Amino acid sequence: MNKQLNIAFMWHMHQPLYKDPLNGEYIMPWVLYHGTKDYYDMASILDGFPEIHQTFNLVPSLIAQLNDYSSGRAIDRYRTITAVQASMLSAEEKAFLIRNFFQANWENMIRPFPRYLDLARKRGQVNGGDDVRAVVRYFVEQDYLDLQVLFNLAWIDPVIRAADKGLSALVDKGRGYTEDDKALLLKKQIEIIGKILPRYKEMQERGSIEVTTTPFYHPIMPLLCDSHCAKEAMPGMTLPKARFAHPEDAAAQVKKAVALYRESFGRDPRGMWPSEGSVSMDIIPLVASEGIQWIATDEEILSNTLKRPIRRDAFGNCQDPFLYKPYSIASAAQAATPVSVVFRDHLLSDLIGFDYAKMDPEGAASDLVNRLDWIARTIDSPDEHIVNIILDGENAWENFRNDGWDFLTALYAKLTAHPRLRCTAVSEFLSAAQRAERLQWIYPGSWISHNFKIWIGHNEDNTAWDYIADARDALVKFEDKQTGQAEREALAADIAAAWEEIYIAEGSDWFWWYGDEHSSLCDEHFDTLFRNHLKKIYSLIGQEPPDQLDIPIISEVRGMHPAVLPAAYIHPVLDGEITNYFEWLAAGRFEQKNFGSSMHRDMPSSGFIQALVYGFSQDALYFRFDYAKDVGEEAREWSFSLNIRAPKMLLLNGEVLGKSSKAVLLEKDPDNGKWTASATQPKAASDSVVELKIDLASIGARPGDEVRGFVTIEARNRGPERWPVKGLLIINVPPESFEEENWSA
Repeated sequence: MNKQLNIAFMWHMHQPLYKDPLNGEYIMPWVLYHGTKDYYDMASILDGFPEIHQTFNLVPSLIAQLNDYSSGRAIDRYRTITAVQASMLSAEEKAFLIRNFFQANWENMIRPFPRYLDLARKRGQVNGGDDVRAVVRYFVEQDYLDLQVLFNLAWIDPVIRAADKGLSALVDKGRGYTEDDKALLLKKQIEIIGKILPRYKEMQERGSIEVTTTPFYHPIMPLLCDSHCAKEAMPGMTLPKARFAHPEDAAAQVKKAVALYRESFGRDPRGMWPSEGSVSMDIIPLVASEGIQWIATDEEILSNTLKRPIRRDAFGNCQDPFLYKPYSIASAAQAATPVSVVFRDHLLSDLIGFDYAKMDPEGAASDLVNRLDWIARTIDSPDEHIVNIILDGENAWENFRNDGWDFLTALYAKLTAHPRLRCTAVSEFLSAAQRAERLQWIYPGSWISHNFKIWIGHNEDNTAWDYIADARDALVKFEDKQTGQAEREALAADIAAAWEEIYIAEGSDWFWWYGDEHSSLCDEHFDTLFRNHLKKIYSLIGQEPPDQLDIPIISEVRGMHPAVLPAAYIHPVLDGEITNYFEWLAAGRFEQKNFGSSMHRDMPSSGFIQALVYGFSQDALYFRFDYAKDVGEEAREWSFSLNIRAPKMLLLNGEVLGKSSKAVLLEKDPDNGKWTASATQPKAASDSVVELKIDLASIGARPGDEVRGFVTIEARNRGPERWPVKGLLIINVPPESFEEENWSA
């Protein structure tokens, strides 16, 4: 028999803690909707593929929220307003439905329901305020009732819908729903949520899957242990005023996670996905002390730990099999009980998360299997190696046809039939592994750029850390003052609740939306929720919350930096095509996913444009708009505006009509405020992509300058999109030494 290469899929299931501590209401509904659309079916699909063993990471704070919903304790406004009789909806509730009940992927969740698509078109392009109130007048009672049903129905996995007689009948009905139909749907939602955790427990008990855990509220553990560890990867980083160094908090988060896991699954966890794959030497003894046998993180952590690059060929195939070996690590005090470490293949994981949705499901599945087969054929002793494919288990699937079912069934069938590949849970592989190379140290970083920049270093991030430190200090001082036993017993519940709020505030999700890396229409909600948790701490210890907690941390104007920076000058041919592989290879890139796709939009958005690519020659700035998958030629009629705010006020308006496009650059007269055509006009071309060329002189940009602005995109029957949803894009014009620096590098 062939020695088979081990493949470990690890699906990370996580949602932020959405419950407001001041009123107990869930401010966003995504635990419910990802529960009905993703969590149950991601495990149950394996019933058809018994030889496919996998690992699922369930974050404890997600488990707690699922329990809230399944028990009926969770109250969220989406579900509450869904339950209101359409004939009894207030004007405010109608506006809420118009504003929020189109938060779904246009192609894969709205378009499959003709009535839902009609309502989306009727709703049209509204941004809020007066626009919403104007649309409300055109919706009749049946429109609202159908919208209440269809939004919630679209957020149920299509396979679950097809398998359930009641739900499939609702799909077949299509329109003209009744209040009884809606009541049935609301009941079915809770039934699905209630089956999720028992399903995972049952599948783990029969050996099909392994369930792992994460520190309870998804904190960045290395930063809890010592915020200064962020300087290892970024020595010049500006840190919070106060050094945050509380490994005891990290230990508490791990201990709480293990306790809830034990309660939920009747056994102790063996594996852990540290939040965001964030690791450091400080966390190793903390996880080992709670019986965690292995952790996982990203390949870039391994590369920096070993100080060895991980090389790939032109097709992305990894040339360094050391990535696929198991490792172990231990603190000096626990040398006899090392923790195993596995490292994910970054490229293979990202192909599923970001690329395969754009491909035919069969073709995407074949591509991944062929890549794995290449590893199996070229590596020595494949049975002693493990390829770890680790990614979010919920956010990608709305971009796939049929919620990813077509892709996953094709993939699992091909893997099952393949003679050189074996799908395993991580613990299953490690228990049989003959040896693991011992690491003496591990590089502190996360699975994003092997650093902690997302969560610390920006003024907003640092302010949030300082606020946590202040609240924590206040709590510790209050607790220390309670010297009498009677006092301590009387206040024990409040003190424990205050510590719980500290642990919640330490979660990574607040920091994800602070800073300039990510933006969504929900930023202010997260900011408010974070500050409310800190306010709750002060109220629990009988103190007035500081006034600063009433002031948003999020800046009025924010800058959004590109996901990829330009590496060299480019000289593209403006023909609306990617003329050759190298034409845009060195360009920078803004991705749509960085502009809020994880927090669902309040307008019917299709992800019509998936990326904005840009680059420079010595005298010009180039842009390229990349279409999303399945945007056919008939849909390529749209308009855009580049609203440039610096170095000077300019407006570049463009119109695309299939293979024809035009653009005009307007300047704003500082004296009279009128817009007039610039003396030098841009050039545009469109076909499979849209390309633009703008002379740097025409926008007043010189080497080393910052170009700031935002992009708006509008297409027929698609709500307008703003990139970013708030704030400005930041593009740095290369310095005069750019070419020399990149050549020498």
